[in-house]
Amino acid sequence: MDKLKSVLSGEEARAENRTVAQTVNEASTLGWGTRMKGFVACFVVGGVCAVLGVCLLFLPKIGIILFIVFYTFGNLCTLFSTMFLMGPMKQVKRMCDKTRALATTLMITCLVLTLCAVFWWKNFGLALLFVILQVLSFAWYSLSYIPFVRDAILKLLSVCI
Repeated sequence: MDKLKSVLSGEEARAENRTVAQTVNEASTLGWGTRMKGFVACFVVGGVCAVLGVCLLFLPKIGIILFIVFYTFGNLCTLFSTMFLMGPMKQVKRMCDKTRALATTLMITCLVLTLCAVFWWKNFGLALLFVILQVLSFAWYSLSYIPFVRDAILKLLSVCI
């Protein structure tokens, strides 16, 4: 009966003309309350992972590895939490804007290089350097959402230097 209703109302013809992205977007549309719950949950998990990573830093032998893994996972959760607010496609488009493309590239590169330095290269000094760069690039990326703040910071730095 539902199939008959969709054919008679013309929904069937419209459904055939949709792209894959439109179909996925319609299937994954969340209500505002669900988006807020997802955002808060991911953001809290990210914050807890970052704090837990700092606490685990002081464990002998494996503390540095646990810190880097938890801190990086926390940053990823925090980044993904914003996808609940805007939706994944819109968030990725905003991340790739010309004002944020460099900051996004640096942030993702630092996340990947941090994990490579720990697990593949086993160089903890380099991993800590990448964690510091992660913090700076994530902050620079976050500041890009506040109008004129990055310009003000650059002017302040040019005056100081």
